[in-house]
Amino acid sequence: MRAGEAEVLIEAENWRKAGRRVAMVTVVETWGSAPRPVGSRLVVDDQGLFLGSVSGGCVEGDVVTAALDVIEDGWARLLEFGVADETAWRVGLSCGGRIAVYVERVDDLEMLGALNREHAARRPCILVEPLDGGAPRLVREESFSTDALVLAARQSLGAETSGAVTYGGRRYFIGVETPPLRLILVGAVHVAQALAPMAELAGFDVVIVDPRVAFAARQRFPTTQLLAEWPDLVLPALGLDAYTAVATLTHDPKIDDPALRCALASGCFYVGALGSKKTHARRIERLRASGLETATIARLHAPIGLDIGASTPAEIAVAVLGEIIAAWRSGAAGARRPVALSA
Repeated sequence: MRAGEAEVLIEAENWRKAGRRVAMVTVVETWGSAPRPVGSRLVVDDQGLFLGSVSGGCVEGDVVTAALDVIEDGWARLLEFGVADETAWRVGLSCGGRIAVYVERVDDLEMLGALNREHAARRPCILVEPLDGGAPRLVREESFSTDALVLAARQSLGAETSGAVTYGGRRYFIGVETPPLRLILVGAVHVAQALAPMAELAGFDVVIVDPRVAFAARQRFPTTQLLAEWPDLVLPALGLDAYTAVATLTHDPKIDDPALRCALASGCFYVGALGSKKTHARRIERLRASGLETATIARLHAPIGLDIGASTPAEIAVAVLGEIIAAWRSGAAGARRPVALSA
């Protein structure tokens, strides 16, 4: 799940708690060059205020109108927009693709709250939506291997893929809800100042860890979460997982090495360390002496970043972020993506 999608669901829960009626719109199928991926969401309140996107702005106007109708009458709707649809041409979906969106009123506040709690705890879950208007249900991770519909959907769609399936003569949308990608930067240095906002724009939740309070200063990082703590103390509490990347940037073994040992032992999909080849050779010796196995150390990306000839902090940040995204997309660094959903 992208970070923005989590914010959409949190706001929907807040609106319902405030007594506002709410509809949720979900992209359940796409064909061709669709502007937003399956699983993208938009929520609408009874005054027409909306948050999120299902088409990048192309059909949002008509979708919001449909959502207001659903809020009033309670009848869910499955709508399709595409280049052959006169309405879609009128509102601008001229990218050559089609999308199907499911519009439903959010009546079950407890289920929505439970979904948000799973997200907050960084636990994968699956939201099963009957596309004939039935009530949605939440399937938690411990039931993935026993729920018949989920098992059938995973065989059809793949372990990490959301999509529409037919089961028992009915049509369902299977929404695989995974934690947002997270990047933990160890070292509040110049590279981090460039890398943090880049990663946030790319959809990562970013956390910066540095025990040196002069570096981990709010003036240097006005919008990023800062933890002025030693990494070996704070990283376990953050709950490192297969949706987390860790990059150490300080060049100081007292700070970087404990972070690397923790990250490499925690199944993070990417672990990287800044430094030259000579620096990395000495780092390998220290990590091996600390008890890490050779295969575990081999997962470490160092020297960090894609080889693009980067020299400035901003260029190094681009190289690092590119390598992190490549590792995630390829399932590299020894992590099965996502581990919790593997069969």
